[in-house]
Amino acid sequence: MSGRRRNGFTLLELLVVMAIIATLLTIAVPRYFKSLERSKEAVLRQDIATLRDSIDKFYGDTGKYPATMDMLVERKYLRAIPVDPIAKAVDKWVVIHADDPDDNGIKDVKSGAEGASLDGTAYATW
Repeated sequence: MSGRRRNGFTLLELLVVMAIIATLLTIAVPRYFKSLERSKEAVLRQDIATLRDSIDKFYGDTGKYPATMDMLVERKYLRAIPVDPIAKAVDKWVVIHADDPDDNGIKDVKSGAEGASLDGTAYATW
């Protein structure tokens, strides 16, 4: 029985397979994280568009800007204030108030996230 070969993988075969897997991971992981970042940016752009649309509809219906973001939820223009996907918080939105002293409500909204997007523009300018 000493001439029979044992079943199984040799250490060298296992090392080659591990090296191949490691090489594939070095290619795939950066692309995965970049696609995650792109999807967060797409959600942020959509959330900003939804908030601005809700503010515009509120203004169109009432002739005044909403005093707070919560007013948009109370009056059913939004189901809930969206979470900023980059800043990961509801209270990070930067509100821009109207210049009119009679109507100093929220005229616009921007992201309060720090940093820049993949295209190089700052999140705060969106």
